[in-house]
Amino acid sequence: MFYLADWAEKNELIVDNCRMLAKSNPFVIRKHFTLQTDNEEDIERLLHQYNGENNLTFTFDPKGEDLRSRLCQGLLTVLGRQVGPCCQSTCLETLRILSRDKRVLGPVGTREGMLVLAGLARLRGGAEGGDSMQREVQIEEKERVVVEALKCLCNVVFNSTAAQQVGVDVHLARGLCARLHAARTGRHEVGLFSLRLLFLLSALRPDIRGALRRELCAVGLLKEVLECTLDVRWVGPYEVAPLDPQALPIPAEDNERAMEALKALFNLTLSDTSDEDGDHQLRLITAVMRHLLMQKTQAEDKTEEAHSHAINLLSNLPVSCLDVLIDVPVQGGQEEYSGKNMDVVQVLLDFMEKRIDKQGANYKEGLTPVLSLLTEGSRYHREIRRYIKTQVLPPLKEVKVRPEIGSAIRNKLVRLMTHVDMGVKQSAAEFLFVLCKENVDNLLKYTGYGNAAGLLVARGLLAGGRGETKYSDDEDSDTEEYKSAKPFINPITGHVEEPMPNPIEEMTEEQKEYEAQELVNMFDKLSRQQLIRPMGVRRDGSLAPLEEALRQPTTDSCSSDSD
Repeated sequence: MFYLADWAEKNELIVDNCRMLAKSNPFVIRKHFTLQTDNEEDIERLLHQYNGENNLTFTFDPKGEDLRSRLCQGLLTVLGRQVGPCCQSTCLETLRILSRDKRVLGPVGTREGMLVLAGLARLRGGAEGGDSMQREVQIEEKERVVVEALKCLCNVVFNSTAAQQVGVDVHLARGLCARLHAARTGRHEVGLFSLRLLFLLSALRPDIRGALRRELCAVGLLKEVLECTLDVRWVGPYEVAPLDPQALPIPAEDNERAMEALKALFNLTLSDTSDEDGDHQLRLITAVMRHLLMQKTQAEDKTEEAHSHAINLLSNLPVSCLDVLIDVPVQGGQEEYSGKNMDVVQVLLDFMEKRIDKQGANYKEGLTPVLSLLTEGSRYHREIRRYIKTQVLPPLKEVKVRPEIGSAIRNKLVRLMTHVDMGVKQSAAEFLFVLCKENVDNLLKYTGYGNAAGLLVARGLLAGGRGETKYSDDEDSDTEEYKSAKPFINPITGHVEEPMPNPIEEMTEEQKEYEAQELVNMFDKLSRQQLIRPMGVRRDGSLAPLEEALRQPTTDSCSSDSD
């Protein structure tokens, strides 16, 4: 799951090539561990020194593992006593630094260690009420304790499988859901790291996702968190009030919390949720995603990241919910097609093109989700397919240039049909195939046989025909330019080629026969050396070794592309 790796990188839990490595101070560690005093000022002074020296340390010297492990145990001992909030937050800051090293988390990953941290984070048993929480965090120091404890829990859960199991045993998820129910408008960092910890638990322990959905109603809870964070105002069953044209971008802190909620929701909707969560709730989530996709944040890269999370979540939802994206009133200046509001579909298309254009991007993770979403939306919603086709595959006029050459979105997608990554190649080809109503002849018109061969082989459609999905009977009209050029289009390359000189025109019949025999001999040699294997097309459109294809009877062979 790419979300988890992405989270680790952004939060610097694991940094292989960290540029700044602070030097561990064994003397300070030794003094911390052997310090037998109840003087909080002494403890704070020593830990402040250690924290300052190691705040940017993410790679630790293996020789000091035993000392760091004992320091973890010593910190838990101090935290288990009745010490002041300042001393607690300082100890937790030290523990947060140490928890970046998964090899020293033995004392912390125990039931006792996790209960200490859960108690400091106000998550014990999930029984802490909202009013109590608000009373507890009135003082700045106590708020810092809660935040630092949550940060420690995030690191420990991420780095320790033992801690993950203990987290399940002590019902951390229940405590987190109670926190989110009670304190949706509390301090930003408390909400942020509560959501992050819920995301980590749901990502690393798939076995608790069902309980989160059924017993704790976490899907509905996270939807409500998003509604509150994104200031959602309902004006219809599945319609959010349109944005004010002068509306400000989403504040950075609200955007951070929204993205954590989206990632947790993604995990909870990975499996089939239709029976458990109900169509109504999933359609509400779809409407909230539409609202988010129509907004911007204070930075362009954060806007793209938020939209990416929304697209990932939409890809998990039943395709029947996607009509919510377009079933909203059309207002002046908005994209409209067949009476449907296509604003958000255009946002998705723009997002897709931006991801295609991004140099050095990981298409597998960055592009295939939006391609998959647009493909399924087009397959099952006629208005979406027809609108996207007007934008991606408009009627052909220019047929003298190969379909993969150019800067139009069609050219970019055709180039992806021969991408080295199999998933990217299949996603792009499937998207174009669906836009063509899974009609082979229509697809070849826009891409050429060479670019489409991989898809046709995979689907067994080399002999032509259609896919299995039933589409409407609306006809595609060709331009006059295409009609006049069609007889001269090379079906392999998909364009009209300039006349080429005939290389055998000046040859005698004997020379032609000689060259033909030489070609046969070369193919035979390559075939016997198993460097190539001649293939043929079966009657069902699939590939087979040439000798097998030739043995099939030729009578009643398919000559039509129609079903």
